[in-house]
Amino acid sequence: MDGGRGVAGFEEAALERVRVARARLQAARAADDAFEEAQAAEELDDALRVAHDHGVATGDESSR
Repeated sequence: MDGGRGVAGFEEAALERVRVARARLQAARAADDAFEEAQAAEELDDALRVAHDHGVATGDESSR
């Protein structure tokens, strides 16, 4: 076994995916790009769903 590094690695990757999606959404909103905003929002929703499904805390737990 790897002593839990696989789990920690997954958690970090999931959190990074959420961070990137949030940044993309913020940039799309700042640029007033409705198409990019819709895609970024969908990616963020998916990233949050995957994280939450695997027990990764993202700070959004009260909103779900």
